[in-house]
This record gives sequence, structure tokens and C-alpha cells, in this order.
Amino acid sequence: MATRKTPAKPQRKTGVREAQAQASREAILRAATKVFAKYGYEGGSVEKISRAAKSYDRMIYYYFGSKEGLFVAVLEGIYQRMDEAEAAMALDMARPVEALTEVIRFVLGYYRRNPDFVTLLNTENLHKGRHIAKSVRAREYSSRAVAVIASILESGAAQGLFRPDLAARDVYLLIAATGYFYMSNRYTLASFLGEQLDAPEAAQHWEAFVTETVLRAVRQDDSTESLPPHEETQKWQKSPPPASRARSSSRT
Repeated sequence: MATRKTPAKPQRKTGVREAQAQASREAILRAATKVFAKYGYEGGSVEKISRAAKSYDRMIYYYFGSKEGLFVAVLEGIYQRMDEAEAAMALDMARPVEALTEVIRFVLGYYRRNPDFVTLLNTENLHKGRHIAKSVRAREYSSRAVAVIASILESGAAQGLFRPDLAARDVYLLIAATGYFYMSNRYTLASFLGEQLDAPEAAQHWEAFVTETVLRAVRQDDSTESLPPHEETQKWQKSPPPASRARSSSRT
């Protein structure tokens, strides 16, 4: 007599469980990014994050080990997203002036479009970088950014357009500093200078000025033929600031 086999119970596929776990982890990361940007590291409690993610405290510890581990993951995430956006740029290395101009436009524009990026880095700098120093991935992202600029500078030097003695790291820092400082201090600078620095025309003016400044710093000679026109300066800044505000100050 044949033995009737009992139908096996359907089992959830491993791939489905992994997808759900990844979705849960990503939801926590997204929530943590917003919470840390709003409340800082100290104010961004595990309870607030789990509530914003519609998850549980224990899941944060399960995926990230600790609040600090989650914050490191958030910092890695914002660096990774900028790195991926930068990698998507279509740069023509045979046209180094245009390529460098595009990189400047990208960096300054990215800071403007992603204020949480600036806020989170401000928070980490208040902690003297002690959290990001524990990341094994952060340096990978900066390496690519510097490598792109190095390729542009190499092409420009080979064509006699750029100085051959330039360090890609220095040019990267120049671009990052001018974009980052403008965004991170825009509120205090607006009060101090009496100008709305986050207005579209003001941001456009600053981008044009930074572009001209960087290109002048890297060019081989004193010729301005290869520089893009800087028409926005005259359009935006119609009158000089009052004498009382024209002095130099570090109170920004």
C-alpha cells in the first residue's frame, strides 16, 4: 500500500526575509538622518529614532550595535550618497576647464540641495570627528573626489592650461571650503552682511565667483581667455554694502 506524503508547509524564502531586513534597516537610517540633523547627536535619542522609523529600540541595537554605531552609519550614508552623485557626472577630461567648472557647480549645488549634509557634518565637527574616525569607509569616498580632480588637473597641465605644481587635495579643499562655509554660516552671515545669502540670485553669484576664483588659482598664465564670463556679478551686486558692514570680521 502506497504511503501518502504529507504536503510540506510553505516556507518563506530567505530572499524575502533579507529584503525585509534591509528595508527595516534603511527605514531606521532615513529616520536617524533626519533626527540627528534636527536634534544633534545628544538630542537624537534612540527612542526618537525608533519612533520616527516606526520601529523598535531593539532593532537599532540589532542592526547597528549602539547609538554611536548608528550615527557612524548615518555619516557614511551621507558621504556615500554624495560620492554616488559625483560619480554620475559626465565629465570630459579632454576639456579640463569645463570639467573643473562642472565639479565646482556640482559641489556647491549639492550643499545647497542637501542642507542636512552640512548640518550633520557640523554636528560631527563639534565632536572633533571622533565618530567618523571609527569609519573604515569614509576615506574611500574622499579618495574618489580627489582622484577626479587629480585627473582634471593632469589633463589641464598636459594641455598647458593649468599649473603642473598643483596638489589635487588643495584644489579639492578650496572648492569644498568655499561651498561649505557659505552654506553652514549662511544665517549668521545674512544677519552680519544684511543680505539674504540663500536667495537664488545670491547663490548664483557666489557660484560664479568661486568658479572664477578656482580657475584663476589653477591656470598656467595670466590670460583670462579660458575663463567663463562672470556676468552674474554685476547683475546681482548692484551697490556696495554700507561702510559700517564693509569691515572684515570673523564673527560669522
